[in-house]
Amino acid sequence: MSTTYDCRTANPDAIDAAVTALRRGDLVVLPTDTVYGIAADAFSPQAVARLLEAKGRGRDMPTPVLVPAVRTLDGLVDDVPPVARVLAEAFWPGALTLVMVHAASLSWDLGETRGTVALRMPLDATALAVLEQTGPLAVSSANRSGLPAPNAAAEAARQLGTAVAVYLDGGETGEPVASTIVDLTGEVPTVLRAGAISFEELQALVPDLVAAR
Repeated sequence: MSTTYDCRTANPDAIDAAVTALRRGDLVVLPTDTVYGIAADAFSPQAVARLLEAKGRGRDMPTPVLVPAVRTLDGLVDDVPPVARVLAEAFWPGALTLVMVHAASLSWDLGETRGTVALRMPLDATALAVLEQTGPLAVSSANRSGLPAPNAAAEAARQLGTAVAVYLDGGETGEPVASTIVDLTGEVPTVLRAGAISFEELQALVPDLVAAR
């Protein structure tokens, strides 16, 4: 059985319900500044496996991780590239995803990541309120694979149903837009996916930025 909470205004009970569900290994749908996301405890392989199953998605498409603050980078990445700090300070919270080599000591299983992790701090009060209590969460768009990413909780519920324990309804997120993804695992920062933040905005801070071919 699933429960939906209205989060269009501050709702501490909704945040508490979501945090409790995530801590026991259940799935939660929450709004972000891009689209609605389906969230799981990033450090619970069982919970992440349930997330992938709910989406009908394979391990070959690993789950990104949302974080509550820029400083969280230091707990997830052994050697944070200086360019990562520059971009995070400029565009977080916001629609920028940074791909880095994660700390070897982390005991998580997000799928076939090849030692990397895609990190983002969302610009959404409800999402951040949850993240501040849970810490990093594995979060993917709240849709079944092959279907459009939802910009409303009701559409997410239609696709995912009772696979999700708690739905946080923050109203429509607006026109669905993907985050921009920048790969920082190589010698040259590379835009893997164009999105809400333009190449020109990023290149103004990182002159050697290139676009993937």
